[in-house]
Amino acid sequence: MQGHDLTLLLDAAKAAGDIALKYFQSDVDTWDKGGGQGPVTQADIEIDQMLHAELLGARSDYGWLSEETEDNTERLDRDVAFIVDPIDGTKSFINGHENFATSIAIAEKGVVRDAVVHCPVKQLTYWASAGQGAFLNGEAIAHNGANAVRSARILAAGSQMKLGYWKDQPPPIERHFRSSLAYRLCLVAQGRFDGMMTLRDTWEWDVAAGDLICREAGAKVSDRGAKVPIYNQSRPLLAGMIAAAPELHDGLIPYLK
Repeated sequence: MQGHDLTLLLDAAKAAGDIALKYFQSDVDTWDKGGGQGPVTQADIEIDQMLHAELLGARSDYGWLSEETEDNTERLDRDVAFIVDPIDGTKSFINGHENFATSIAIAEKGVVRDAVVHCPVKQLTYWASAGQGAFLNGEAIAHNGANAVRSARILAAGSQMKLGYWKDQPPPIERHFRSSLAYRLCLVAQGRFDGMMTLRDTWEWDVAAGDLICREAGAKVSDRGAKVPIYNQSRPLLAGMIAAAPELHDGLIPYLK
C-alpha cells in the first residue's frame, strides 16, 4: 500500500497546484483567521476541501490533520494519518511571490513515511518514502551541505537570531530566507543550502513532509532540543526544527539555550 500512497499524494499535490495557479496573482478573497494565526485565502480553503475529498475518499481509514480543517480527536485513534498544509507560505502567495508550496505527509504511529512538497509556480515536486531516498522531479537528490558552523548558509527568519534563543550569541552563520518552511526543508535536502532552522514552536503541517524529504536526502532533523519529532500528536505543535548535515546540526545545538 505504501507505494500506492505515494502515487496518491503526488496526484493530489499536483491537483492542489492547479487550484493555486488559478488564483495566483489574482484578486483572491483573503481574510485573517484571528488569534495570531495569520491570513487565509479562498485558494487555501478550496485546496483543503479538494485534498480532504480525494485523500480520505481513497483512504477512509486514515486520520486527517490540516491547517485549514477544524481539528478533532478522531485522528488520534488512527495508526495512520494525513498531515496537510494546503498552501505553506500563504503570505508569499497573497503577495504574488512564488515561494509557496502544498505539503502533504502520511504519518504512521508518529513517524512520517510518505511525503510530497509541490511548488506549482516553480514547477518543483519533491517527494520521499521512508527508506527509499528523496527525489525532485523524478531525479534523486542528496544533501551535501557544509559541516562547519562558521559561515554555514542557513535558511532562517531574522527573528531566529534574537538573543533569547541562544546561550550567548547566535552562531556565526550566513543567514538566508525563504517564506515556506516546507520549501526551506526541501532546499536543504537538495543541497542548495547547508541547513534550516525555525526555533519557535512549529505546527506539524508546516514541516512533516519536508522532515522526511530531508532525512531521506541524508540530513539530520530534530526539534530545537535535539529530539526526533513525533507526529499526529494531540496538540500538533513541535518545539521548532533544525535540519542540516549531521555534523553541522550537532554543531548548532550547543549554541541554543
